[in-house]
Amino acid sequence: MRSSGRNNRDSSRGDHRGAGGSTPRPKAGGKRDDKQRAGRPRPEERRYDVGGSGGPGGSSDRKDERGGARSGSPKSGGPKSGAPKSSGSRGAAARGGAKGGPRTGAKSGPGAKGGPQRGRGQAPSRPRELDAKIEERNRARHNKPQVKTPKTFGDQEGERLQKVLARAGMGSRRACEELIDQARVEVNGQVVMEQGVRVDPEKDEIKVDGLTVATQSYLFFALNKPAGVVSTMEDPDGRQCLGDYVTNRETRLFHVGRLDTETEGIILLTNHGELAHRLTHPRYGVKKTYLAAIQGPLPRDLGKQLKDGIQLEDGYARADHFRVVENTGKNYLVEVTLHEGRKHIVRRMLAEAGFPVERLVRTSFGPIPLGDQKSGWLRRMTNTEVGMLMREVEL
Repeated sequence: MRSSGRNNRDSSRGDHRGAGGSTPRPKAGGKRDDKQRAGRPRPEERRYDVGGSGGPGGSSDRKDERGGARSGSPKSGGPKSGAPKSSGSRGAAARGGAKGGPRTGAKSGPGAKGGPQRGRGQAPSRPRELDAKIEERNRARHNKPQVKTPKTFGDQEGERLQKVLARAGMGSRRACEELIDQARVEVNGQVVMEQGVRVDPEKDEIKVDGLTVATQSYLFFALNKPAGVVSTMEDPDGRQCLGDYVTNRETRLFHVGRLDTETEGIILLTNHGELAHRLTHPRYGVKKTYLAAIQGPLPRDLGKQLKDGIQLEDGYARADHFRVVENTGKNYLVEVTLHEGRKHIVRRMLAEAGFPVERLVRTSFGPIPLGDQKSGWLRRMTNTEVGMLMREVEL
């Protein structure tokens, strides 16, 4: 069985080799195929638009070469796929691949004949002079003076009332519209009931629930001044002052009244000159409340003495209210309220009565309390607080 199989394989090999072991000639149809392929470019001479895969030496060329070799080889006994390529393919690869591609010895760069070719869709470069003229023309077109149209064709004067109220911190525009519907808004003393009324925030007086709304660009701050801070915006001696707490403000602020260096408590800062003037003027009698730590024992008529008035070197000084807040042994904490603003007025009154002050804190300025505000903290006053201050001084 084994010998017969070997004999069959030998006989099949002999049939393929033919006489003398030479390769058999191709059939007559092979000449016709050669004539048809003669008019077509060889695979290595074809041009491909897509780079990489279709370029010379790429996978497409190798596939075409293999396909051409199979189509040109006889049905039996042809060369295998691993056979070396023909001399024509090696010559094409040496010349640079596809026909029309860059040759090894060809000139390239700006000095080459015809110059570098531009990419598809790339606009030709323009001279700098033309670019400068275009830019100058565009600037001249956009920098034309604004034409002032008659008021009948422009926006109406003033701003809508609900917008002004919203910007002043009274709530959203919808909430401000509800305030108007509830007849809680007044403009120049008249209640506004309809929406869309236009006002001038710089001239018109706007009130909500009887409180004036600060619609202008005014700032109002309350500072809990620590002990040792000078009540000035600038100090030539370099001591810590009130201006150190508002150095990052765009507008200039000034303090309302003063507190001596060792006195702590609330002090107001604003850029509203008229309000600051009225808050410190004795005509309006804005009350200030202080807490003083003194040593006892205290007589029962101390409060009566302070309310009746105590003679000082610059005249009588009277307290509007006095009460004992806390008592621990000989240590007393008393509250004094008065509307005067003379220098060291509380310290001088208690010292004249025989009780020098060890520590003094101002706890309220008019209707604005100090509350739980920490020492050295600066806070922006609410619109309601500003309205209460303005009502206090008839603004």
